[in-house]
Amino acid sequence: MEDGGDLAGAGTMHPVLDLPQVLDRAPAAILVIDRERRQVVYANAGAVELTGNRVRLPVDIDRWGDAAGLTDLGGKRMSDTRSPLSLVASGIPVAGEPVAVHDAVRRGSSATCAQREASEGRLLWVTGFSLTGVPDAVVPSDLATEVDGLALVVFLEVSGAEHADRRRLEALRDRAVVATDMSFSITDPRQDGDPLIWVNPSFSRLTGYTYEEVVGRNCRLLQGPNTDAAAVQRIREALRRREPVTEVLLNYRRDRTAFWNQVSISPVFDGDGELVNFVGVQNDVTERVMVEQERRTALAEAEHARSELRLLAEATTQMTGALSVTDACERLVRSLVPGLADLCAVDLLERPGSGPPQRVAVAAREPADEERLRELGRLRNYHAGSGSDTGSVLAGERPVLVSELPERGIDRYPDDPAAAAVYDVLRLRSVMVVPVRARGRVLGALTLVTQHPYGRRYGARDLHLATDIAGRAGLTVDNARLYEVEHAAAVTLQRSLLPAVPEVEGVRVAARYLVGVDGNQVGGDWYDVLNLPGGALGLAVGDVVGHDLRAAAAMGQLRGVVRSYAWDGGSPGSVLDRCDQLVQGLEMAAMATAVYARFEPVDGGSDRLLRYANAGHPAPLLLGPDGKLVRLDEHSSPMIGAVRSFGRPEGPGRTEATLRCPPGSILLLYTDGLTDVAGEDADERTELLERTVAAMPPGSDPEAVVEQVLEVCIPPRLRDDVALLAVRLD
Repeated sequence: MEDGGDLAGAGTMHPVLDLPQVLDRAPAAILVIDRERRQVVYANAGAVELTGNRVRLPVDIDRWGDAAGLTDLGGKRMSDTRSPLSLVASGIPVAGEPVAVHDAVRRGSSATCAQREASEGRLLWVTGFSLTGVPDAVVPSDLATEVDGLALVVFLEVSGAEHADRRRLEALRDRAVVATDMSFSITDPRQDGDPLIWVNPSFSRLTGYTYEEVVGRNCRLLQGPNTDAAAVQRIREALRRREPVTEVLLNYRRDRTAFWNQVSISPVFDGDGELVNFVGVQNDVTERVMVEQERRTALAEAEHARSELRLLAEATTQMTGALSVTDACERLVRSLVPGLADLCAVDLLERPGSGPPQRVAVAAREPADEERLRELGRLRNYHAGSGSDTGSVLAGERPVLVSELPERGIDRYPDDPAAAAVYDVLRLRSVMVVPVRARGRVLGALTLVTQHPYGRRYGARDLHLATDIAGRAGLTVDNARLYEVEHAAAVTLQRSLLPAVPEVEGVRVAARYLVGVDGNQVGGDWYDVLNLPGGALGLAVGDVVGHDLRAAAAMGQLRGVVRSYAWDGGSPGSVLDRCDQLVQGLEMAAMATAVYARFEPVDGGSDRLLRYANAGHPAPLLLGPDGKLVRLDEHSSPMIGAVRSFGRPEGPGRTEATLRCPPGSILLLYTDGLTDVAGEDADERTELLERTVAAMPPGSDPEAVVEQVLEVCIPPRLRDDVALLAVRLD
């Protein structure tokens, strides 16, 4: 508080601090600062004299500085700058910094001219530090924890006193700077090259240079081959602007050992504001920098490991979703570009360990390079054991890592100018070739390449990751090959079970069988066309529950039973009843749906009589020559195998429906793969099918009907099998 209170100074102490009385009688101004509150809590007699007994303690450090008339050497008030008091309050020690005392600041506009003239040229040297860890002579050990938040500030007058006193105080100042453990240096920017004009012994201990070896030389003598040029330039720019600067540099001692040096440089101005010196403080922070570097390295290693795991998981996920060998390899190369490679290729052998490979998949950062990579494979014509990197890997030798490929293609392929030309266009830099193995056999090779100018150089860690990925790819490829063998057998079985559509006089027939993407291209859907004795035509469509080889086998048995009973001339209802009895008696299948229809000639006319029975199957559609569509949904009965007593002698039998069909009529039979689609309404899909058939021109060819139905009604992702049979009466 200004203008009114007595200073609680020499006789009033901080409640937790009992400083020796010698501080009060010391020939210097001394303050104690509460760092947390940024307040002056103690001032000795010299400090009280500075403020003219005009403030009451405790007081804010900036208000105390203004009351004492403190300014920087350019006359700017301490409260408007980052003053030594602010630094000390922030926990930053001040080893020695000059400040000026201006009574005009202290007394404001009330100062007389004589008072202002008397204050001109008065300078103080400020030293301040935290009281944490100071000797017990100053702070007893039992009070050490209570003064951790305190700091001590000392003001020594270095000018404006008698000559003898000035010399004595400057000597004290010099001894303090010389004795400190901090490295100090002073340069003279008024001389050419801004040479060193003074260093303290700590500078010599830090750098290994003696006083005589460095005075007259610039501080750049500490720089070396790995000193950061950008940091040096920032220091130069700050010195040019006459601003303080702090940088951490890799410097070199006299014996050329390196150390990390925190350099703080401050300009010093005289009373006229002219730059007279730069004061530098050097601090060896090697241990701190090394700890930080180790922390950053550990973080980088952890991030790199996470990236590798993500890449490995992504590649594995992509491959496991494939069913074919080619699909698995294409998914693999796409997952590795550009995360691990700029170019990637997979070559597979037809027989493990021998013969030429086939380049089944390539990927590149630039799409145009994919064909060039294929061309390079054709030109090199890799063989197992051919002497090339890929050939040696295919022959079972160790993986190949070339961290730095030749820049010119002619150096890589001196005897193959065509391959060298492709090599030059691809700008290859680094390559890895690793074997694709499974069950102890080499199935092929995985090649990963980076390109100039931005591609990285592969190392041992990259090779380890690539080998791991190739091992997983080998298992995927081997499993896909096994699946393809099983799939080929299943397709053969399925084709053997489905009949070839016979040619029947007076009738045109078209049939289709589509496999759902979730199946193995085998299942329980089936159709049949029978040219029966007596000019009759039998038509059957069915669906055994299931989508595997067991369902396909059951479908084959059921189809044979239907053919046998139909050939005997039984009515449609009785044929399905007898099938039901046999299925339940022999436990051929769990359940099945089926429609059996029979076209019979009518005496004395060209019409035909249609009789049909339905065991839980979607209703057939009949398109008349007049364009009228009829849904044949009469006399439906339970699925085959669903009800134990149904169709037996003691139970009810299946009935059949009968209608007359003129020439030009089209009968369409189908399975529920067209209408029962997950996530869609079955009734709406049935209506779509009926609208599609009804829109066909009367007398349309059965092939056209089948194609139109498939084009309109097949869902985007066909999950279930579909059997479709269309018959037109001519």
